[in-house]
Order: sequence, then structure tokens, then C-alpha cells
Amino acid sequence: MRVLITGAGGQLGTALQTELRNHTLFPVVHGALDISDRDRVLEAARALKPDVIINAAAYNLVDKAEMEPAAAFATNEAGPRHLAEAASELDVPVVHVSTDYVFDGKLNRPYVEDDATNPLSVYAKSKLAGEVAVRASAKKHFIVRTAWVYHDTGRNFFRLMLALSDKGPVKVVDDQFSSPTYAPHLAAGIVQLIKTGAYGTYHLAGSGGGTSRYQQLTAFYEKLGLNAQVSPVSMSEFKQPAPRPQRTVLETSRTPRIILPDWREGVSSFAQSILRAGRKV
Repeated sequence: MRVLITGAGGQLGTALQTELRNHTLFPVVHGALDISDRDRVLEAARALKPDVIINAAAYNLVDKAEMEPAAAFATNEAGPRHLAEAASELDVPVVHVSTDYVFDGKLNRPYVEDDATNPLSVYAKSKLAGEVAVRASAKKHFIVRTAWVYHDTGRNFFRLMLALSDKGPVKVVDDQFSSPTYAPHLAAGIVQLIKTGAYGTYHLAGSGGGTSRYQQLTAFYEKLGLNAQVSPVSMSEFKQPAPRPQRTVLETSRTPRIILPDWREGVSSFAQSILRAGRKV
């Protein structure tokens, strides 16, 4: 299988390359292919002739998007549209990765694929617009919603908290809930989904009923054997430009039901990778 992966330098892009290492890969980063440039996207797709296009690229600076809506929509709406148009022209599937933030977090149960969306921030609105664009531009599409993705490489919540733990007690939100997702688990789920040929919108996120940032971090520190002080606080204590949904636990209801491992397994695997590498904790 010939696979074009955009956003290849990110956490999911890196995990996808590992998961698909036995295939012919065309991993591209933003500097090599700006997906907001329609002509360049079509030109690249025609030249590479992939069997599937996976879009792991995103403008994910949630707060900065409030000041840069045009940049957010260029990457999160126009980019996916162009990739979907390229996939449609080649008659191949496109996989577009979206987010739990398309929901407003007010539902008192886990969100399933058919629940109504209601994005709160510019970032979230741009991601939902990307979903709409992909559905309209390619019949052979997979839209994968996920949440709180992290990987052994790159910037993520855990690495930030490790850095802050050296400076004393850290404050972590304990009233925002979602489904932490280990990027290698997500990559494996996406590859499994592609093989089904069952196009549509799916939730692929860490299972286990969701958790808060506070619970997620304390589980991580425990796996590391790190005795760091963590103080639970409310979302309201952090004054952020972009509003966040409070409860966006994701659940998979569509068939085929591809269920990712429990979020705790992801935390454990990530912690083990940190320890194996002998990195300072």
C-alpha cells in the first residue's frame, strides 16, 4: 500500500510511520507540502499516486487560533478539503483526523459519533469545518475524532508537566474530562479502520470511561515512580483566550466498533518508554 501522510512530523504522523513501516510511505511535513495550497496538493497527489491519504496535519494552537482564525481555517478546513479533492480525483480513501473539541462538553454522558456538534472556540470551529469539507469532497472518507493525543516524541501535556515538576508543585485541572489517547494506539486503530473499507465518521480514543487531567497526570507520575506534588484546581483558575469543553469523553458506537486500549495502558506504555530511554524524570 502506498500511503501519503501529511503532518508526518507530528506525534500521530510519527506513530503512523512506525505502524505502516512495511508499506511504501510518503511522509510530508508542512515545509514540504502546505496543504492550504490546493494546486500543490493536487500536484503532489498526482505525482505520488497514493492508495490512501492520511491527514494528520493540524493547526492545534487552541488559544492562538482566537487571534489567528484565518491561519486556523486555512490548515483545518481548506487543507482537508484539498486532500479530499485529491483523493476523490484518484478514487482513493482519505483519512482526516478531527477532535473531541467539536462538541461543547455539556452532554452528561460520553459522546458517540451521531451526537450533535457545537464547537466553542475558533480552533474547534475550524476542525468541524474540516469535517464538513471532507464529507462534501470525497465519498471515500474516514473522519476520525480523537482526544488528548500524546506520543514518545514531540510536545505534549506529560512533557510539559515533567518540566514544571522540577520547579515545585504543579496545578492541574481536575474538572475537565476526556479520553487520553496514546498515538501508537490511535495509529493502529486508523490502519485497522482503513482495512475495513467502511467509510464514515468514527471515534477512536483511549477507552476506559475517560478521566481528568489531574487523574491522568497522577497515574503517569505513579508509573514513573516520581514523587511530585500535584494540586487539583478548577478550569476557571486558568484564564485562557479560548473556551474549552468541560466533558468530552468519546465512545465508539459505529460498526465496525474499533475500540482502542484503555487510556491507562497508554499512560503505562508512555511512562515505560520514558524510563527505557533513561530520560531524567
